[in-house]
Amino acid sequence: MRDVEVDPISLERLVQLFEPERASLAAAKAEEAQKLLDGSIVWNVNATASGGGVAEMLQALLAYGRGAGVDTRWVVLDGTPEFFTITKRIHNLLHGSAGDRGPLGDAERRVYDDVLADNLESFLPRVRRGDVVLLHDPQTAGMVDGVRAAGAHAVWRSHIGRDITNEHTDQAWDFLRPYAEKADAVVFSRDDYVPQWVDRDRLCIVPPSLDPFSTKNLDLPTADVDATLARAGLVDLDPHERGEGLTFTRRDGTSGRLREHEGLIITGGIVPRDARVVLQVSRWDRLKDMRGVLTGFAAHLDEMPADAHLMLVGPDVYGVSDDPEGAEVLDDCVAAWRELPAEAQERVHLVALPMDDVDENAHIVNALQRHATVVVQKSLFEGFGLTVTEPMWKGKPVVASKVGGIQDQIVDGESGLLLLDPADLDAFGRVVASLLADEELAARLGAGARERVRDRFLGDRHLIQYVDLFRNLVAK
Repeated sequence: MRDVEVDPISLERLVQLFEPERASLAAAKAEEAQKLLDGSIVWNVNATASGGGVAEMLQALLAYGRGAGVDTRWVVLDGTPEFFTITKRIHNLLHGSAGDRGPLGDAERRVYDDVLADNLESFLPRVRRGDVVLLHDPQTAGMVDGVRAAGAHAVWRSHIGRDITNEHTDQAWDFLRPYAEKADAVVFSRDDYVPQWVDRDRLCIVPPSLDPFSTKNLDLPTADVDATLARAGLVDLDPHERGEGLTFTRRDGTSGRLREHEGLIITGGIVPRDARVVLQVSRWDRLKDMRGVLTGFAAHLDEMPADAHLMLVGPDVYGVSDDPEGAEVLDDCVAAWRELPAEAQERVHLVALPMDDVDENAHIVNALQRHATVVVQKSLFEGFGLTVTEPMWKGKPVVASKVGGIQDQIVDGESGLLLLDPADLDAFGRVVASLLADEELAARLGAGARERVRDRFLGDRHLIQYVDLFRNLVAK
């Protein structure tokens, strides 16, 4: 297992955004956490330190937790390619998708158990009686027994799920239930995701949250946005227009400087400087339906403004260790682009961002989201979707599928627009075209989006819910 270093950040940085009553509550909960957990460690275990929403949330929450005087730490699993193929299969099944249609039988359980046994062997000597261990997502559920045997409190958190179960979700839960049902507590992002067998007395519902001061969400002046996208080779700006805004703040508080990149755009060429950009940023995951976004946009080019361009942006497929399907999905999108007419090809851009520097990656995503005219997230299924919360916080109008946690974030017509059927590419194209044509609506939705995030999806609420969870664990 690998430790992920997280530097403390004072909670004061976050609560400065709030009115006095809300700030006082956060401070009181931080003091309560110190007393509850005095001498104990809060461990977080997941599958990757970068490349997904869980990793991004952990980075922020642990930093604020440490800043509030709580000893909270983060370790990442070691796994084999076969292990991650199995857990990706479970991930897809929990969303109700058949995925690769592979089995989840005795042989897969042996691989799963063996990998986690090896991880427990290196992890448990560090865990003390009374510690709290937060195990995130399917990759870690098999560690529950070992954690409890060490005298620590085992909490399993599922960040994914599906509102309406089917045979695929049942298959995944049949695999995970023997592990997860033994946890001292289980945490889900939505009540609709909770299987019937979960003991309600051990259940907590904790939606994800966003850190407004992270590298990905920190305010950027327009000049810095332009400079970043020009240097990254994504937007066609002249060198003299790039300015000096090429530095960014890393998660540890130090400064980084954007490297000059070439070859990040896979198809479509560099984006024209005056283009209005429709943007989707996500992992190359079939459930994000990047190909559907491409097809729906291209099919409605005649209805789009002549300066509208689509950017589909994901990570370098070789930089995300726990997602073996990424290269296949990207190749599928490239194949779909090649089938487009020449005019459409010029206006559809596939981009793969480097993952060797996660802070630089976050800075580029921040600039892309701020540069976009409309942000979309046309997922077929979605546990929550920080790629929805992030542009909402930046005041962008968002078009997203009415699935999973997205429908908790967006109030249709007030803080974004929801697609009733994510598979309806015609409706998707028409909604995006109409929003591009209505600047007044776009501005109103963007303002409503930022306020929605401020009210419901910032880290103080998340941390307060965790303190309440810890209090219940310690009392048992």
